[in-house]
Amino acid sequence: MTLHRRLVLQSLAAGMVAPITPTAMAQTAAAWPSKPIRYIVPFAPGGTTDIIARVVCEKLGAALGQTIVIENKAGQGGSAGSAELARAAPDGYTLGGGTISSHAINATLYDKLPYDPVKSFEPITLYATQPNVLLLHPSVPAQTVREFIDLLKAAPDKYSYGSAGNGTSQHISGELFKTQAGVRMQHIPYRGSGQMLPELLGGTLPVAFDNVASAIPHMKAGKLRALAVTTAQRSGVAPDVPTMAESGLAGYELSSWQAVFAPAGTPKPIVDRLYTEISRILKMPDVQKRLTELGLDLSGMPPAELAALIKVDVPRLGKVVKDSGATAN
Repeated sequence: MTLHRRLVLQSLAAGMVAPITPTAMAQTAAAWPSKPIRYIVPFAPGGTTDIIARVVCEKLGAALGQTIVIENKAGQGGSAGSAELARAAPDGYTLGGGTISSHAINATLYDKLPYDPVKSFEPITLYATQPNVLLLHPSVPAQTVREFIDLLKAAPDKYSYGSAGNGTSQHISGELFKTQAGVRMQHIPYRGSGQMLPELLGGTLPVAFDNVASAIPHMKAGKLRALAVTTAQRSGVAPDVPTMAESGLAGYELSSWQAVFAPAGTPKPIVDRLYTEISRILKMPDVQKRLTELGLDLSGMPPAELAALIKVDVPRLGKVVKDSGATAN
């Protein structure tokens, strides 16, 4: 153990942290990483957050010369895994995915989060944005949003819709749909898209809102019927699927985003290197092909811009949550 590390551990034990000089931070970053890195995915396997992590971390591990071990920690719309990330040592050996739900929506949806979306993390970069999509099992007798609304009004509460969990963008997309369409459906939260999609494909669940990335293979195979996307523009991977606004719900718009974070206090040189490597990976042709085919609009914005986005989205989406009446119960 180096003298610098021993002093830091001693000061932590005493309840205070000694100031870390720029020189010490640079030395820490120069030696990093010297062991495997843990990457927390705050949703179950199979969803968009999980897919992105596995595509990017394969390349990132090679670039850093270390193994990156992915751990799925699902629950509470991404908040359970995000809370674990916030508690981790800020040494560059724990990273995690974060979404519009875990880092914006949940700040209002839950009475008290065990972390602060703005203060508890070091933003690294925004991976991508994407639409959600309203999906029906083929047994549901509706071919358009208008027909589906008529069906719901004729039989209130007959149909339930699934999402990747309380507080997810899929959940809020569904609540916004109910509010604007003036219909009633019970919400069924799952522990991620990977758990929800088999229920939808099997017909146990009749309706769902999901990220287009995890839904597109089943849409293309004709196993699920897509009625509308939640964004202002149509998706490039599903150009025949109209927007909610085009389908009669004027002003309906909700775009999901995916990002990566480190615990607050992670040395800036480490954050900067992670940003440099990940933004380079997002420009690789094979990565771009893999992720854009799933309907993701890739970003790679700098850490400061991601921090600014979160500061804007917490109150903006908080209003959507309050107006919709959505709850985490």
